[in-house]
Amino acid sequence: MKILHTGDVHLKEYGDDRWKTLERLIEVGKTERIGLFAISGDLFDKGPNAENLRPKTREIFSGTGFKTVLIPGNHDKDAYSRGMWFGEDMVILTDLDTPFEHGSVRVWGMPFEHIEGERILHKLRSLAKRLTTDKPNILLYHGELLDAFFSRRDFGDEGEERYMPVRLSYFKDLKIDYVLAGHFHSSINSWKLENGGYFVYPGSPTSITKREIGQRKANLFEIGKPPSEYLLDTPHFEEVIIRFDPFSEREPTEIVKECFNNFHKQAKIILTVSGFLNGKVIAMEEKTLVEQLKKIASRRCVEEHYEFKDIQDILEDDLMKRFMGRLDRTEAEEEKKKQMRNTAIKAIMDSKR
Repeated sequence: MKILHTGDVHLKEYGDDRWKTLERLIEVGKTERIGLFAISGDLFDKGPNAENLRPKTREIFSGTGFKTVLIPGNHDKDAYSRGMWFGEDMVILTDLDTPFEHGSVRVWGMPFEHIEGERILHKLRSLAKRLTTDKPNILLYHGELLDAFFSRRDFGDEGEERYMPVRLSYFKDLKIDYVLAGHFHSSINSWKLENGGYFVYPGSPTSITKREIGQRKANLFEIGKPPSEYLLDTPHFEEVIIRFDPFSEREPTEIVKECFNNFHKQAKIILTVSGFLNGKVIAMEEKTLVEQLKKIASRRCVEEHYEFKDIQDILEDDLMKRFMGRLDRTEAEEEKKKQMRNTAIKAIMDSKR
């Protein structure tokens, strides 16, 4: 059986980028002929979002050809009360006592709670006698793996609170083949368990914050095999830093255009343009160049920072000209020369303040 695993979609509105990401995940499931779609918490950003979107989820989670199983995360832990119906192919695991049997696998759910330490260990130990070997056991979990080296920014816009933290050692005596986790946003990561199983974070399938850089991924794997990255065609942020070189013969606008052309069509770019220019050579003032760059960036950028400087007066300085003449006669490598030029430029700029 193939399983598609994601988490942290954080749905807010129908038709926005996050909703389109969910639609794309459903398409991937159909194309790859999966048997199960696992969502490890925070499908919704908040409980009210779940209530407002429930009519639409009934459509998207019905007639898919596979089952979707999910657990509540810390953002949507109150969204699934009173047996609310989210679609005919949707199964919600709201406690650890009742697994979902689907074909050749058994899926357990460990929804988010404000617990840690011994209370988490007690919950996991309560599973020990029920984890039989007649079928592979999958555990959906939403929280922090303390063995991993994450920063707080890897968990979206969460605060400093600990979110149901666990260690890999908590699972060593359990017959769990896969711990399919959620809560970690940045990228897909996996670890091997002592019992031979796997602990996997898929990362968010779309960029939830601007800190989540790069094309997004999901975990698509076959039972009995290791986790596997699946590159998604979904909206995401890319950070682009362009540093102009006043000695380059290339047009600044062409540099920016070429850079943009190399990114995925779904990329939303955070652009920073720094470095130095020779306005005399490019025959353009700073203001005009910024206007042209803004036109290029308007369709792709969500954030722009223009920090470059026109230094034609520095380059015309007699001291700089003498330095450049001597530098041209040296046999230093080009990268070393570039570093020396930049040092000289900054030194002369500082002397003119």
